Amino acid sequence: MNKLLFDRSSGNLGPPAFARIQTSALVLAIQPAPRLRFNGGEKEAAIEDDTSEGVGSQAEPSTETKIWAHQAGVNALALDIESRILISGGADSSIKLWDLEELTAGSKHIFRPTGIVPRTASAHKFGITHLSFYPFDSAAFLSSSYDHHLKLYATETLSVNANFDLNSIIYTHALSPIASHVLVACATQHPAVRLVDLRTGSSTHSLVGHHGALLSLAWSPTLEHILASGGIDGTVRLWDIRKSSGALGVLNMEDSTGITGMDGVGRSARARDVGKAHTAAVNGITWTDDGAYLITAGHDERIRVWDAATGANTLASFGPIIKNGHLSNLPLVVSPSLASSPGKEILFYPNEKELLMFELHEGKLLKRLKVPGPTIAAVKSRTGERNIKNRITGLVWRGQAEGIYSAHTDGQIRAWLPRTAEDELLDKEEEDSLKRQDDDQDEGVKRKRQVLDDVFRDLTRQKITFG
Repeated sequence: MNKLLFDRSSGNLGPPAFARIQTSALVLAIQPAPRLRFNGGEKEAAIEDDTSEGVGSQAEPSTETKIWAHQAGVNALALDIESRILISGGADSSIKLWDLEELTAGSKHIFRPTGIVPRTASAHKFGITHLSFYPFDSAAFLSSSYDHHLKLYATETLSVNANFDLNSIIYTHALSPIASHVLVACATQHPAVRLVDLRTGSSTHSLVGHHGALLSLAWSPTLEHILASGGIDGTVRLWDIRKSSGALGVLNMEDSTGITGMDGVGRSARARDVGKAHTAAVNGITWTDDGAYLITAGHDERIRVWDAATGANTLASFGPIIKNGHLSNLPLVVSPSLASSPGKEILFYPNEKELLMFELHEGKLLKRLKVPGPTIAAVKSRTGERNIKNRITGLVWRGQAEGIYSAHTDGQIRAWLPRTAEDELLDKEEEDSLKRQDDDQDEGVKRKRQVLDDVFRDLTRQKITFG
């Protein structure tokens, strides 16, 4: 650090390079932060340890007290544009708001919801599948559910401002982070991408091409009319919503060359209408923040990185440890390009009971972070108690210094924060200080006890005579 500061002050290291080095170190230092807990206020305990390691083995006892954010399990998370308000959606259809600014540095903290949308007639009837804030304003957020409905809520009052019935299970939805339009793309059991216009309150049109249900969607972060979608047919399709047909083409895992066009998205080039991105269902899609690469994940337990300009498979290999088999949208998070060295973005992958950190373009495994808590959790629902396999269902990136927050089927929301060598040193100094204080207190108690013992012995040694 001293060398970096010297290079910075002497001009050998520019401000952007200095910032990248620091933010890269913070991202790589991310690890579980069990001192931060989320208590939804429900009364009964729903977390139990189990011995899932094998016959005769014992699971490590959970260090967590039995509180949770949603007793029935957490299905989705979303963070507002200011990275202050976190919303969570439960398997019981409830939605809760959490103010992350409550957190004070260097101390344990239990968050409690600042607002709750319970299961009522106007709210969702079944579990939440996805949540998202308006990209430019925290005043409203969207929720989708297994009950076929997409709802628009006012953040302050938690009242429903709009309700759209799509007559099909909605696995996920997406809003463009940059577009002037307010079209919501919805991935449903229906094989067409449904576009809902929030201004007119109507479903404008559908994008037809997939064969089977859709599980994943993502708008380009740089081109407001470009959308990518993935379905159970193993295809990833690119769309331009301004076109009558909408179709731009498909991604082909066997194509490492790609196609070229005048605008970088395949127009004015040879068409590619056949090919699969994965050999099984595609349930995870995200872009790098500069729009240069598209990342997909599928039930074939593969992650693929695509050159967005040409559609070429970059052939990045992430190894055999990938697990992915659940019929739901898989949350993928890529660190911002400015938070890492050029071409060294980090992919955070929810590998069921662990969070994997990969170097995006090489597929190199950087960290394997185990999720604290039980492997099997007992959760409550309207039909009683049942045991489920604990897995990560949601991920949101708050920042390189503020880390990541994750949702889990055991009902917990967990924080993952950077801990550097300086943090470890400060913690050790604090522990040593507390230990010295305890030792001093113990020594004082021992001295007092010794004085009392001496007085008692002196009294008992004296001869007592009775007249």
